[in-house]
Amino acid sequence: MYETLTQVRVRYAETDQMNVVYYGNYAQYFEVGRVESIRNLGVSYKDIEEAGVIMPVVEMHVKYLRPAKYDDLLTIKTTLRQLPPEHRIEFFQEVFNESGKLLTSGRVVLVLYFLDAATNEKTHMPANLTEKLSPFFPAK
Repeated sequence: MYETLTQVRVRYAETDQMNVVYYGNYAQYFEVGRVESIRNLGVSYKDIEEAGVIMPVVEMHVKYLRPAKYDDLLTIKTTLRQLPPEHRIEFFQEVFNESGKLLTSGRVVLVLYFLDAATNEKTHMPANLTEKLSPFFPAK
């Protein structure tokens, strides 16, 4: 299993008149968590895209439990529970407040396949990403 923690502070522009984070902004928080999770491996999304691979989001499920508010320091926990199969990567994400209370949980699936940016054909996960993730998923 691979797991990372990323922190973001809620900006005023991300809230409604009640200083509560607008629900649509959690997609951005999840994205920040995913991007930083991959960067933590020493690979950036930019590297992956420059290698000709794109990974569009095809599913996102979110459960809202408690509100986040303006100026809260949030921790985004991003987890990969399995080494991604050939053409699908699934992130499980949770957002916590400074008190450690779970605010939101979700699951985001990036592509049912990795796409070659030039041809839009299915391709495999980039070798450098597979290499970086493999140690977190010992063979059974």
